Order: sequence, then C-alpha cells, then structure tokens
Amino acid sequence: MLRLDTVPGKARRRPRIVTATASAALLTCALAPAAWAGDGRSDGRWDDAWDDMLFYDWEDLSADTRSDDEKEVPFAEAVVLAELNDTDGDLGFHASIDGDAWRLLEIEDPGERVILRIRGRGRLRQQGLTQLFFESAEPTFDELTPEEFFARFPEGEYEVSGRATDGSELESDAVFTHLLPAPADGITVSGVSIDPDLVDCDEPPPMVSEPVVIAWDPIVHSHPDIGRTDEPVEITRYQLVVEREEPTLLVYSVDLPPTLTELEVPSGFTALGEVFKFEILAREASGNQTAVESCFEIWSRAPK
Repeated sequence: MLRLDTVPGKARRRPRIVTATASAALLTCALAPAAWAGDGRSDGRWDDAWDDMLFYDWEDLSADTRSDDEKEVPFAEAVVLAELNDTDGDLGFHASIDGDAWRLLEIEDPGERVILRIRGRGRLRQQGLTQLFFESAEPTFDELTPEEFFARFPEGEYEVSGRATDGSELESDAVFTHLLPAPADGITVSGVSIDPDLVDCDEPPPMVSEPVVIAWDPIVHSHPDIGRTDEPVEITRYQLVVEREEPTLLVYSVDLPPTLTELEVPSGFTALGEVFKFEILAREASGNQTAVESCFEIWSRAPK
C-alpha cells in the first residue's frame, strides 16, 4: 500500500500526481504483475522497480521537468573509494559527500543502477542534510573474495545527485577505481622489524624500547595481488593510528604527508600503557586506501 505522510489527527490528502504519471503507474502494474505478486526472486516483497515507482519523492519527480539549460550545482565533495584491510583480509565501499543542504540524494553506479537513495522526511526534510560519510560492511575474503567485490562495484563514474532544499539540482561524478596502494612494508618500531603477516597480536607482542619511533618504506606501487596490480601509485597521505586498549581505549592518530614515513609517538601517550596496537594507512590519489595493523609492547614497563 502506498502510504502518504500525514499529520496525526488530520485527514490524508490524495497526492497531486499528473494524469500521465498515474497512467504510467497503472500501465506498469498491468505489464509487471510478477513484481506485485512475487516473481520467485523477491518472494512477494517490493523489488527495486516498485520502490522506484511508488516510493519516489513525487514532488521531486514532478520538478524534473525544469529546463535542461539550468545549471546543476556540484557537491563540494563527492568521493567513492575502496578500503582494504590487508591484515584482516577484507574490502569495503566508502563514500564521503558534502555540499549544499539537500533533501534527496542518490548514487548511481556506472551501469546507471541506483545503489543508494536517502531522503529526508518531515522536519529533517525542511532542515536539509549536508555532510554524509558511510562505510559498507566489510566481510572477510572467505565470505566475499576481492574478485567478487570488484564485480559488485565496477570501475567507472558513479553519479552522485540530489535535490537541494531550495529545489535546485545537485550533481557530481565520482570516479571509482580498482587501484589500491600496496600495504606498508619494511615496518620497524624503535628499530625492531615487524611484519604484520607474522605477528599475532593475541600472543605476546614484539618488545620495543622508548622512544617509540614507527617507520616504514615509501609506497610507490599498487597492491601486488589485489585489484590492478603492480602499477605506479601516487600516495596523497599516510595515517598513523596507535591505540592503547587496556584498561580503557586511548587513541593517538595523525595524518602525514606522502613524504613522511617515520614518526616518534609522543612519550606522553606511550607513558599511559604497556601494550599498543598500531595501524598504517596509505591513501592513493583516487581515494582508495590500504591499511595494515600490528602491535608492540614497551619492554621497560612489561610485567616482571
């Protein structure tokens, strides 16, 4: 049933939909009874076609008749990216969008399939939304292989479009690639070599001395095994995150320019614990990023 927004205590009003639109809806019902009754894939639930037709914002749909010459306003930021956790073995699809206040937002993949639709309702619709950041689920490669992930999210232009609170159109194109930075290699902590593939942080971690200096080799190529392999990459930033988990979580995080691959962790932070985990994240020019994780223990404060 098509439900219209109502105010408690007031009668529902019929939507003002042009006759042509209503006729098209009736024609679609007649031509696609399987979508109504269940076609074996949806088990009687609404599929995407019915969601597009019956739950689309009718006001915005009718406003699409505005002149083709009207300039679309670009978003201040529209980025879609892949994040690889090379240590855990998982990939996620992320997006970061910012700009003028909007009440309706969509993302279409290169095949013009809508993969995200967000719409404000009621007072939030009047207020508008601006910044949006999301991360998809990140199943391990045992559940979703890199090849399956990249087939699900193909390379190309992802159109980010929206309707602003003043009725104007917002639109930007975000380029998504399968080019992932190689994981950080040659990692040392206070001169102690640490290989994230060999260190099990559920076991006693490597012992290091103070001051704690974390360093790694500059990254200049893409991942050797995942995505577009062994291609040159342009790193735009590194991020170093150090965590003390016990007795309560404390986090030290810093963004670094691509020319800096060594940092001394402030002694005021390392003095607050014994065992620490750290993450080195490399971000490539397209936005894609690769992270590695490991751990260490400061030997001067290790239990005797």
